[in-house]
Amino acid sequence: MTAPFDVAPLLAPDTPAPAVKWNGFPKYNFIGGHIAAEQVPVDDLVAAATAVLKREGAMLAKYNHTGPLGYRPLREFLVGKLKSHADIDCTADEILITSGSTQGLSLVNSLLVGKGDTILVEQETYGSAISRLVKIGVNAIGIPLDDEGLRLDLLKQKLEELQQKGIKPKYIYTIPTIQNPTGAIMGEARRAALLKLAAEYGVMIFEDECYSDLIWTNKRPPSLYAMAKGEGVIFIGSFSKSLGPALRVGYIVAKWPVLSRLQALKQDAGTGAIEQMVLAEYCSKHFADHVVRSNKLLSSKMQVLREALAEQFGTAAEFGDPPGGIYLWIKLPENVDTMKLAQAALAAGVSINPGPEWSVNPVHSRNRLRLCFANPEPEAIKQGVAVLAEVCRREFGVPLRSANIDKL
Repeated sequence: MTAPFDVAPLLAPDTPAPAVKWNGFPKYNFIGGHIAAEQVPVDDLVAAATAVLKREGAMLAKYNHTGPLGYRPLREFLVGKLKSHADIDCTADEILITSGSTQGLSLVNSLLVGKGDTILVEQETYGSAISRLVKIGVNAIGIPLDDEGLRLDLLKQKLEELQQKGIKPKYIYTIPTIQNPTGAIMGEARRAALLKLAAEYGVMIFEDECYSDLIWTNKRPPSLYAMAKGEGVIFIGSFSKSLGPALRVGYIVAKWPVLSRLQALKQDAGTGAIEQMVLAEYCSKHFADHVVRSNKLLSSKMQVLREALAEQFGTAAEFGDPPGGIYLWIKLPENVDTMKLAQAALAAGVSINPGPEWSVNPVHSRNRLRLCFANPEPEAIKQGVAVLAEVCRREFGVPLRSANIDKL
């Protein structure tokens, strides 16, 4: 019998550890950015797919037939959406369609940062953004948050400190509208102050708005990009949280001198054409109404989660009442290590995102966790939180007594 070929000596430097074989989702899944199955407008997407493929399906014979910036009807839809939703004035030629917002993150990082560069980020932020920066070798400095997002007093203090050392950060990464993981919305006055501060120190802003469609009231401040008229700001968004993560369609908005360089870096033969074509066909007719329906559903699920946490954890769990999104950021007592809790909970069929994975200050977030409430059914949310509380009580003595201890 031939011995297995040993690939280990051939691996490139800094190759990550091998992936664990995937065995499916756990019974109670509170991780990732999954949305509710009910949010996916299957029948309307089928109709859109049928219509656009009958009309333009033969174009799939060509690589990148949508053009290097992406399918124009989708970009034209985004021009109107961004104007009405975020007050952004842009043209279709200032939008680059990407394979999810994560490709947008990678493209911007490829353009702007290298090993040893410094950037400023929200102390708690999107875990995938952190992991990408770590892989590059970037010095990511976290700025603490409050109920309105970035604390500008601490941001100014850090910018001044870096300036005295002769260091200019490459950009400030912020999620100002439904911040991940806290759900905060930065007010317009603070946005204006942030833009003024960034301009004072000559630092670009990287604005991530992947969750901004998910606001219960649909009322929000103008985007930073809009307020700056696109100068010194790069904007990314996504359809993942409004229509479906599996579609893998996001977008970058930037002035042409920046966008042209990002386009040159996007050497992937184009983002999936079918997804773009179907989205353009669907969104032009249904997107606005769909968002209203989705937000009603998500708002009700968030309240189910908040009530379940209050029932099972009592005052041991601290959390807010976000104005939108799909996540709840939770603080447990100091003795709870959520990295260990996540392992124990997974063994019991509950998956959670431990706080250190969503923070550039893991010590600060040691006793925090993020729960995604969008995908589980209401009854599964209640049952999953009950199991989580029992695991936490067993491992850390928190809460003192689980409300369902006699049922498990």
